[in-house]
Amino acid sequence: MALRKLVENAKRANQDQDKKRQVQDATYRFMSAMAGNLPGFEEASRALFANDAERFDKLIKAWPNDIRDHIRKLTAQLIDQ
Repeated sequence: MALRKLVENAKRANQDQDKKRQVQDATYRFMSAMAGNLPGFEEASRALFANDAERFDKLIKAWPNDIRDHIRKLTAQLIDQ
């Protein structure tokens, strides 16, 4: 019983971090498929995983509107947390 409680507490404690990683991974997969050859892709990826929202937004600003807008929609979940 005590072990199960420890596991449940650990899951709850890491839940926010796990969700954040899932959002980052999904965003990166989309970015790499749709914007992998666009200028600033590597730096934008680094900013995404460094949680540097301001730099990330600056780096994707010049990307095509539809790609940029979808990326912003995906990363909105990171800002809300």
